[in-house]
Amino acid sequence: MKIAVLYAYPPEPDGLSIQGHLLYKGLKELGVEVMPCHHAPSFQKQWVLDAFKPDVAIGVGCWTYVPDIVLSPLNQGVQPVPWFVANGWVANYHKLLSELPLAFVTSRWVRETYKRDGVDVKNYEVLPIGFDPAEIKPIPRDDYKIKRLREMLGVAEHEKMILTVGGDVTSKGAQEMFKALAEIDKDFKNWKYVLKHWDSESAEIHGREEDALIEQLGLDRGKIVYLSGAFSHDFMSYLLSACDIYAAPSRLEGFGMIQMEAEACGKPVISINVGGPADTIVHGKTGFLAEIGETVELKEEWAYEHMGFDADHKIKFDKPKVFAYRASIPDLVKYTKILLEDDKLREEMGKNALEHARTNFHYKNIAKKALDLIKERLDLD
Repeated sequence: MKIAVLYAYPPEPDGLSIQGHLLYKGLKELGVEVMPCHHAPSFQKQWVLDAFKPDVAIGVGCWTYVPDIVLSPLNQGVQPVPWFVANGWVANYHKLLSELPLAFVTSRWVRETYKRDGVDVKNYEVLPIGFDPAEIKPIPRDDYKIKRLREMLGVAEHEKMILTVGGDVTSKGAQEMFKALAEIDKDFKNWKYVLKHWDSESAEIHGREEDALIEQLGLDRGKIVYLSGAFSHDFMSYLLSACDIYAAPSRLEGFGMIQMEAEACGKPVISINVGGPADTIVHGKTGFLAEIGETVELKEEWAYEHMGFDADHKIKFDKPKVFAYRASIPDLVKYTKILLEDDKLREEMGKNALEHARTNFHYKNIAKKALDLIKERLDLD
């Protein structure tokens, strides 16, 4: 069997690219004849589909990538197997998506979102994102590089470092964490909150909201540290290992790759009990899942030409759709405070998290699951 993997290739330090590259790497190490290629139209992609002649093309992306990861292979006589991530809702291509003999989704919640929006998901299988334990791994606190990293971030030896990472940190629940920390700070003072985001319009817009909220809550700005820019993926082990708690009660999360990688670095994770985190974090064992405090529902939404429509227009929903979640602030206060104050529990949860990640999300095991499902569902050897 020949497999092409369509993703942002050569690999870049972003979630979709890493997701696809680890699948490619795992399949190759399993002995599969596999070739990676960027999903966008190009001479190289045309050559891969025409000359390599794969039996299957696994494409990574959300449903808006359908022209590149479903229609493009189909037009070349190649069976597409999309590996879908979340995008809030599914606005188009419902018939085509329902007829796929096999599709992967990163979590149960992603599958339920497709089902909610009218896609027949009988052939949709959950395939989580993997990690490479040779790259993402715990680094001891007494390692000089970790000590220096904490010093550069302004985190004192006695302070507990909380970390959130995202394209923008508000989408990862930073504003909810600010509200929780304002309550926690009344009793527990020795914390620093480090927030790492990409330079983007979204981060800039939400950054203004975050700044206003910090002012409104009266938080000490000296306890809040922002990092921006693109970091290499192998550096993430150092950043994650430098923290004491990884916090990301995300507003909309189809999987939560950084959360899983934090577990793989031996860190307890605080998140929200919906979406991908409900699949990756074991409440009370590898971290804590705050319940939903509120939801954001929309009665209509814009559909654009890049979604496969003839023109931009608004779609009105028969009933409101949930487009985002907010974690319970009292839950975040309770769970964060427990982990800040209980060193023994934090260490125990970190060990559980590492074991959980290595058992369930090793990239080669994910590749093996994908391969087995392809053989079974598509009758290929």
